[in-house]
Amino acid sequence: MHIQLAGVLLAATALSATPLAAKSAKPGNVVDFMGPLLATAPDAATIDGKCDLYVQEIERRIAELESETGPATVETSLARYDELVALIGGGSGEFTLYQEVMADQPRRDAGGNCQVRLSTLSSRISLSRPIYDRLKAIDASKEDAATQFYLKQALASFERSGVALDDAERAEIQALQEKIAAVGNEFDSNIAAGQKSLKVAPSELEGLPEDYIAAHKPGPDGLVEITTATPDYVPVMSYAKSDKLRHDLTVIYNQRAFPENDEKLRELLRLRQQLAEKLGRRNYAELVLEDKMVNTPKKVEKLLEDMAEAALPAAKGDYAKNLAVLQELRPGATDIKFWETGWLSPIVQQRYYDYDPQEARKYFAYNDVRDGILKLTQDLFGVEIRPWKTAVWDKDVEPYEVYDQGKLIGRFYLDSHPRPGKYSHANMVPLRPGVPGKAVPLGALVMNLAKGDHTTGLMEHGDVETFLHEFGHLIHGIFGGTQRWFAQSGVATEWDFVEAPSQMLENWVYDYDTLSTFAKDKDGNPIPRELVEKMNRARLFNAGFGDMRQLGYSNISLEFHQQPLPENMGEAARYYRGAFDLIPTPDFVEMQDSFGHLNGYSAIYYTYRWSKVIADDLFTRFSSEGLRNKATAKDYREKVLGMGGTKPAAELVRDFLGRDVSLDAYRAEMAKAAQ
Repeated sequence: MHIQLAGVLLAATALSATPLAAKSAKPGNVVDFMGPLLATAPDAATIDGKCDLYVQEIERRIAELESETGPATVETSLARYDELVALIGGGSGEFTLYQEVMADQPRRDAGGNCQVRLSTLSSRISLSRPIYDRLKAIDASKEDAATQFYLKQALASFERSGVALDDAERAEIQALQEKIAAVGNEFDSNIAAGQKSLKVAPSELEGLPEDYIAAHKPGPDGLVEITTATPDYVPVMSYAKSDKLRHDLTVIYNQRAFPENDEKLRELLRLRQQLAEKLGRRNYAELVLEDKMVNTPKKVEKLLEDMAEAALPAAKGDYAKNLAVLQELRPGATDIKFWETGWLSPIVQQRYYDYDPQEARKYFAYNDVRDGILKLTQDLFGVEIRPWKTAVWDKDVEPYEVYDQGKLIGRFYLDSHPRPGKYSHANMVPLRPGVPGKAVPLGALVMNLAKGDHTTGLMEHGDVETFLHEFGHLIHGIFGGTQRWFAQSGVATEWDFVEAPSQMLENWVYDYDTLSTFAKDKDGNPIPRELVEKMNRARLFNAGFGDMRQLGYSNISLEFHQQPLPENMGEAARYYRGAFDLIPTPDFVEMQDSFGHLNGYSAIYYTYRWSKVIADDLFTRFSSEGLRNKATAKDYREKVLGMGGTKPAAELVRDFLGRDVSLDAYRAEMAKAAQ
């Protein structure tokens, strides 16, 4: 979701079409150059050609800035640099989208290949001594605080990248960065192409929802095909009575992109370690954490330990409840198997909390959920969301515009349903940064949700939560698109803060006043208040269990980037995970090869847990002042979302809460879960 240029986080990027003829690098023309998306690009050659034009324009602007003479000023040197930020980020966002959503492999590959080319240019800029010297020469003492902060960040990022080294050393770093980008792209492509499937007898579907069974008819061979795509995988793991089906699907799900990505991951880690050593750091984790809120490996380790201390009592209670129910169903069972946790959860929720997730599922049809999330955004933040007539890359893509008091403030695409070869999880792709008078923010949600009404589109409540989470990134990008500088637009805070606003927004899918506006059954009856109350009673079940698992993933991410390269990648991943997860990981699990965050997030997957701490703390104001309190929402929009990257994230939290971030709210939640 994020792109870095000279270490500056670009949380908003640009969508583009075939650019206009090259123009001089005057402020504003960069937006004209980017233009609309190549939504209907007929072939890979069209995407390649667009990439060529992007590269040519960026190279021209690099040369222009490097040869700049006269006084270095904010209006000249910094403005030109900021336009380079916009172009690199814009291209990266656009071609990321092509890689994730295009219908055929050649076009997806063209998108991925262009990302590598743009990453090379980003690295080249970060190592450009002439550009650094121009920025260093700027006197920003009379500029506003946001501009001073931007310049300070940019210079520090150049310095972290190795700009002070000699020509030969910088060339070595550039070569390493290019290799890292290429290998990372191959790693991602293998995951996207790694979907697997199995065939089972129809009788194996016992326990699954009726709409799921209706959508999975036997083929000519009399067997039903089940894939590792999310809409197939999650219901099976949650409801299938067949232990064999859940086991077999778990095996292939956890071996996506295995073994082909084992060597790619090994190479990626090796190259990152080389880069860190060239830059004088002991390991890559140390390097990548330097500009984060939690800025050293030791601090991350302490965070994981503190969170585990808070979550472990709740996790042990969760385990005990799961095991007790398993022993009722299977007398003599002594432990919980890896493929049993998802299946046990709804049963335990029924036994202990009288909550049936399948009952709740009847109220969450995609069309209604989509409309409900749009309505929540409109009601809470006082904006209007309208359909947007524009070209799309697939007939199911839904484009929208956002207006505030009649003024267009953002646009977005919803690409919500699975297709062969499409990105298989959920993310928000920032496509254009917003700068008043120059550009309107643009983004896309790429998801894999059920499609349609109550006949075909029923969703798990967890999927509704995921939808709102990703939509939280989207509105952060739109509401934050009011800055002077492209690089500070949208979700441009420290990387380990960006998940906090989205995680906080998840609370609204447990709010009856919110759910009652859109959660309806096939006859139009709203979700009963009693069912939502049961949902909330069950909400903290498995919270400790789940957090310990997420801490395990965070540990994999961190340790892979600070420990010596392991001989066996899967064995190491299982060991690092096992330091926190209460469920032993079977030897067949090779999840490191499909753990896409190891490329995109490298050592900092912990950001999801740290963001959870911040999200819980931010939510304390809403929980005390009201989830539908428009004054609180306005304050939140203005002091947190609307500031983009113009301040350190710690200051944004302080401005909204009136104090520094604390683990107290997280600890209180885990203590409640342990009761």
